[in-house]
Amino acid sequence: MPKRLVKGEKKIFGVCSGIANYFDIDPTIVRVLFVFGFLVFGSGLLLYLILAIAMPEN
Repeated sequence: MPKRLVKGEKKIFGVCSGIANYFDIDPTIVRVLFVFGFLVFGSGLLLYLILAIAMPEN
């Protein structure tokens, strides 16, 4: 069965933990990347909100 990108354990919406589970990395790394993207590029929050709406539940 192939891997699916779904929401994981919820802190807020479960987006970061879902991405981390998909790529087999630590969720903290994904969270730091989203914060970095928000602070540097301003797009991290928009991307997070889009994924929170688009990603299916587990």
